[in-house]
Parts: sequence; structure tokens; C-alpha cells
Amino acid sequence: MKYIVVLGDGMADYPIEQLGGKTPLQYAKKPNIDALARRSEVGLCRTVPDGFKPGSDVANLSVMGYNPHDCYTGRSPLEAVSIGINLAATDVTLRCNLVTLSDEPNYEDKRMLDYSAGEISTAEAAELIAYLKKQFDDEEFTLYSGVSYRHCLVVKNGKVGHELTPPHDITGKPIKGCLPKGPLGEKYLAMMEKSAKLLAEHPVNKARAAAGKNPANSVWFWGEGTKPALENFEEKYGKKGGVISAVDLVKGIGILAGMKIIDVPGATGNYDTNFAGKADAALHALLHEGLDFVYIHMEAPDECGHQGDVAHKIYSIEQIDEKVVQRLYAGLSAAGEDFTMLICPDHPTPIAVRTHVADPVPYLLYSSRDERGNGAEFYDEASAKQTGKFVEKGWDLMPKLLGK
Repeated sequence: MKYIVVLGDGMADYPIEQLGGKTPLQYAKKPNIDALARRSEVGLCRTVPDGFKPGSDVANLSVMGYNPHDCYTGRSPLEAVSIGINLAATDVTLRCNLVTLSDEPNYEDKRMLDYSAGEISTAEAAELIAYLKKQFDDEEFTLYSGVSYRHCLVVKNGKVGHELTPPHDITGKPIKGCLPKGPLGEKYLAMMEKSAKLLAEHPVNKARAAAGKNPANSVWFWGEGTKPALENFEEKYGKKGGVISAVDLVKGIGILAGMKIIDVPGATGNYDTNFAGKADAALHALLHEGLDFVYIHMEAPDECGHQGDVAHKIYSIEQIDEKVVQRLYAGLSAAGEDFTMLICPDHPTPIAVRTHVADPVPYLLYSSRDERGNGAEFYDEASAKQTGKFVEKGWDLMPKLLGK
């Protein structure tokens, strides 16, 4: 028996007027997933426990079978692990976004124009972070380069308990009132202000502006945390697992859980990602590399939700249907393998609010050994609610998938 999670990050949504009152999941053409829905258990699941913010960190931990109450120490440490940072127990990490702010002269008067600096390339970002490292690194702070706009600051002997706002929560809004507060808040703000001055005239940003792209004209700190520890996935569930993702957050969870990280050429974390390559890599790992379980994470619907991009959110869902779910089903069936497949988002990222919400998500649990449905004709938010099936704890989905 083989086991797969197909995780469409932020895929769930609210009804949208321009789609005739349908959600992207309802509007998208997804014949393969809908066909599975009629032969699967479909319902709603709460992936974000009460008391937690609806981040991809908490939600992916839940879907991967870990209770955030037991293991969550913050978002950025998970990303730090993937980047390859060796954290000390007394280190505190912060996510460092390269962002685009408006051009008011006073920093606190600026607005958050783009939390991703126009999806800046990893090569451009690496040049900017290397430049900032020369100005910021000292005995207390160390800056590390990541992927695209996602980077990391490590604070030696740091403190937690700061008020730090995710930049995707304030897209288009003034940053005043959302600036760092807490024990090191003034230092964090000073670094953000200094970065704006340093980056304003950098050649990378001049070239981006000349090409009509958003400049990465400031850093933005958020998502603090300390060194985490996760129970080994194979020891916990008795299955050899692998993770496929373009983002450091999910890779970091996989590394901490002792799973194999499977890199796929062309995986970008957006709607131009190599969807088919992810499915093919999962099939190869399951059929030829001895893995029992693969967690396939696709960031694209979430990024489109943050950008308010309805068309590409629908496109991403359709690509997941055609190039991931269809290929997985056909490949495992042709190989004569019995398998179970869980399809779900980690959390909704509604177009209307352009950020994460903690609402329960629709899930689909298919088993090739038991093709009995529970009344759903389609896979979407409304169909999942109508079945009356509800999983209160997100981390209970993994034992259901694995038949535990």
C-alpha cells in the first residue's frame, strides 16, 4: 500500500461574485478530483487549532500528523532548518522578507505594496542579502539567504514575545501600527529602516525598476521562533516518507521529521511551477525508491490568494487536477499498487481578504481498496460541508490516511 498527500496550499476560498457566487474550487474544471470525490470520504477538517494563527506552518504540521500544541515553536525555525542553519538552543530566528514599500520619505508612513517584491528571483535576492549581510551581521545578528523573497535572520541569545506582523496580512495597507514591538523591537525596526536606505539605489533594484518590476526596497521581519524538535515520522507512523515542495517551510518540517526531501527541477512555489514533475517525482519515489508515503506540497493557490489573482488560482487548481492527481492515479494504478490519497488545503487563503483564515478546509480521502463515497458529488467547500463529516483535529487526518 502506498500513501500520498496532495496539498494545495491555500486552495479553499469564499464565494466570489465574479465567479457567479462560486469559489475557485467550485468554478475550476477538475474532472479527476471530482470523480474521486464520488468514491471517497469527503468532509471538513480543522487544521488550525484554537489559539493558533492560521499560518502554513501550523496547518502543514497538522496535516502531516503532528499536534502543534506539542511541537510548534514558530515559523522561521522550520525554514532555517531547510536553509541549513545549525541553530543553538538559545538562538531566535525571524523570517526576513524582501518587500516593496511605497516611497514616502518617512519609513513609518509607507505602505506595503508587495510582500514578495514581485516574486524576486533567488539570484537577485541572494545578491541583495549578501550586500545587507555586510551591514547587518555582527555578534548578535546573522542574515541568511533563502529562496526568492524568503530569508532568515538569526539572533544569538535572542528573546521571543515580539509583536511582528506578516507582510502578506497588510498588502496595500499602511505599515504604521504594524512595526516591530517588544524587547528587540527598536533594533529590528532600525535594521528595516536602514535596509530601505541601503537598497534604494542598489543596481539590482535599479534594473528591476527599469524593467517595470517591483524593487525589493526593504526587509521585513516576522515569524519569530526557537529551535524545534519533531518526532521522527517513520518511528511515529511506521512508514518511510518523503516531501516534495518548493518552499523552505515545508522542507524544514520534512527534514525535522526525518523524511527524504525530493527536489524537482522547475519547482517555483507559484503557478508556473513544474506540476507534472512533482507528480512524476512522487511516483518514482514510491515505485522505485522504497518510500511508502509522499507529501506533495504546492504553494501556487496560496500565492495567488495573497495576490488577489482569481484567474491563476483557478488555473493552479486545474493544473493540480490534470498534472498531479491524474498522473498519480494513472501511474499507481498501472503499476498495480493499492494506494490511499488525501487531497486538501492546509488552510483557506480567500481572494477577498488576501491572507490566511482559520476556517475548516475540505478534504478528500480516497482508497483504491474501498471506493465507497459518502454522498459528495464534487470536491469543494460546500460539498464537503453537506456530507456532515467533520474532523476536529487536523493531525487525525494522517492516521486516517495510513489506516492507523
